Amino acid sequence: MENVYFDSAATTQLREEVVEKMTSVLKENYGNPSSTHSYGRSSKSLIERARKTVAGILNVKASEIVFTSGGTEADNLALNSAVRDLGVKRIITSKIEHHAVLYTVNQLQECFDVEVEYVNIKSNGDVDLDDLENRLKSSDKKTLVSLMHVNNEIGNMLDLKKTAELIKSYNALFHSDTVQSIGHFNLDLNEIPVDFTAVSAHKFHGPKGVGFAFVRRNSGLKPLIFGGEQERGHRAGTEGVHNIVGLEESLKLAYENLEEEKEYVSSLKKHFIDNLKKEIPGVKFNGACEDFENSTYTLINVCLPVSQEKALMLLFQLDLKGIACSKGSACQSGSEQGSHVLNAFLSEEDRKKPSLRFSFSRFNTKEEIDYVVKTLKEFIED
Repeated sequence: MENVYFDSAATTQLREEVVEKMTSVLKENYGNPSSTHSYGRSSKSLIERARKTVAGILNVKASEIVFTSGGTEADNLALNSAVRDLGVKRIITSKIEHHAVLYTVNQLQECFDVEVEYVNIKSNGDVDLDDLENRLKSSDKKTLVSLMHVNNEIGNMLDLKKTAELIKSYNALFHSDTVQSIGHFNLDLNEIPVDFTAVSAHKFHGPKGVGFAFVRRNSGLKPLIFGGEQERGHRAGTEGVHNIVGLEESLKLAYENLEEEKEYVSSLKKHFIDNLKKEIPGVKFNGACEDFENSTYTLINVCLPVSQEKALMLLFQLDLKGIACSKGSACQSGSEQGSHVLNAFLSEEDRKKPSLRFSFSRFNTKEEIDYVVKTLKEFIED
């Protein structure tokens, strides 16, 4: 096989229908949506239709959807405004969050003297909710909790409703990075008392450079980017109409085909796990990714029985064979420090072995999985 793409947690292939919609908008709807003439109104109507579509899927109000450049901006918007405008003096998060959260929290601690606490992580990579409750009990300071729904490296899933209800019982704010879950799981945000979420279109076969923040009504959130009055004053800057329409179309298709595609991608994950166990003695699976109830169906994180010296060539050799995967988050692919997620809970022995993340989509096949397993086996046995 010339090319095998197993890095959909980093970004997904665009659906053809999305490309067609975006191309049409680029050609036909080029007016500035802030302009009052017919060209502008045409573009504006597409944005507002997309907002209503997104809101309908999540069962929230259209006014609670703020289009952004992606998940990172949405995370920054919520965290910065919570401290700067909403009076938050303490943030509780975890050391396995995406760096869009961790680095933002570090900056807020430095600039605003915010108290930061990190909730304990269990040996399987789960967030310790008992420890979270103890921390919520321990202070009367206005607190925001930031915990992701699906971990982007190991796939562990947080019980979002249970966690949100716990946080609300202590009158704290709750922000959740849902970049790896929206588009892959049904979430009724009217039933889950989360205040802020972050979403990226390119995680569910949409375009890069666009996402949205869900901002609970009357939260008091203020803009991160200032200028015009776009996005009802929440986010200045001329909107990328074609990108927003691409987000709408990809999210709509994701949910129209959710059950069928979830079943198919789950079968790929099971096939991958079963064949790795069969062909590579000593293989381990990091986090809860073997547990289909408590982890996402879209990825596995594999610890391979390979020496440190040989591990240095692993990704290079896979790339030569046309196999695209990741040693962790794509945002950290240039780091030599290893995965901060795996470092938070793996044993010292397992941290010395190479771990790879393979993430799947509707475009993958079992034949591709067989090729990857065969290639890994040959590399290990060579």
